[in-house]
Amino acid sequence: MKPLPRDVEAALRAAGWDPEVRDDARARRWTLDVAAYATPDGRMHTVVPAAVEVFARYGGVELPPSDEGRDVAPAGFRLDPTRGLASVATLIAFGGIVHSKLTPIGDEGAGTGLLAVDGDGRVFVLDHTGEWFLGDTIEDALTTLVLGLQPPRVRRDGTW
Repeated sequence: MKPLPRDVEAALRAAGWDPEVRDDARARRWTLDVAAYATPDGRMHTVVPAAVEVFARYGGVELPPSDEGRDVAPAGFRLDPTRGLASVATLIAFGGIVHSKLTPIGDEGAGTGLLAVDGDGRVFVLDHTGEWFLGDTIEDALTTLVLGLQPPRVRRDGTW
């Protein structure tokens, strides 16, 4: 686990997160829920190991929107993969662009954006305006989300 900046850790702690608590039972339950979800045509999510770590370490963390961010107003987020179960086709398509399998880990902006992590631990948000790279790790992504940093947009060639 990569260390969080103090202000980000403080915001997460204020939201009820405890860095000493790891909820492996919830991680297993969510892993099974995500893996069992299928579209009518039989497509299913892939659950990458990085997602299981997010579920165990940060699952359930929810921060409300804020008017104050460094670059943009933070939209708020919730780390709960069940909020993105119906995203199978979207994540398969986007995974083709970034050449990786993705797992939903939550949402941003009360459901306007889908948070996903790939097999390398990189975190993305997909919303109605495009796809955005939040960071190489969940800690980088949380820093971007909490502090309101402007993430780079993912281009059609899968780079940012």
